[in-house]
Amino acid sequence: MPVTNDLMVQAAESRRLGEDARGVQAPEESDRFRPASGGADAQPAGVDRPAPADRLPARRLEAGDAGVAVWWLGVHGGAGESTLEELFSGSRAAGHAWPLGGSDVDRPRVVLVARTNARGLRSTQNAIRDCAGAGWAVGLVGLVLIADAPGRLPRALRDLAALIAGGVARVWWLPWVEAWRAGETPTPANCPREVRGLLGDLRAITSTGPDQPERGVL
Repeated sequence: MPVTNDLMVQAAESRRLGEDARGVQAPEESDRFRPASGGADAQPAGVDRPAPADRLPARRLEAGDAGVAVWWLGVHGGAGESTLEELFSGSRAAGHAWPLGGSDVDRPRVVLVARTNARGLRSTQNAIRDCAGAGWAVGLVGLVLIADAPGRLPRALRDLAALIAGGVARVWWLPWVEAWRAGETPTPANCPREVRGLLGDLRAITSTGPDQPERGVL
């Protein structure tokens, strides 16, 4: 099946599964953050987890992991979790595995991270379904979607990204940064306004105490 047709099927299936709490439109160029109306209360019952091959692993956090403000969970390789760790003091890349709390660690705050290509969006879809189906003990803060290339997304990818974004409580859309691709070290001083907005939002969120689990399903 051609890639475009495959993405259209994915978007239609996401719409069917999520139409009760979605109605999400693709973001305008000026949008950097959109709180969604979904969350824990909108989570459907009896959510099926993805196939085992499509799930991320999970690991139990240890006492040394206490105090991490936010865990960046890259849902695929190259998502950008390490870059975000560099930018937000007190955060940590999760190493592409769900960080689960324990007796020595409070419920961790998790932000999903993905690129906006087909692989990244499908991996995000699987991660949201897995979190809901497995009932992971995490506070799912939201989703960061990072542009995988300069320019505007193709329509099929835009539509699928907008639908998937409806499965989490918050979504931040970050642009392509050519300087970082060329090897410049990411810092708060050289990041675009969308990234500064993300960091400011997270500082506000993490200063208000433990985040509650906020999950949808697509």
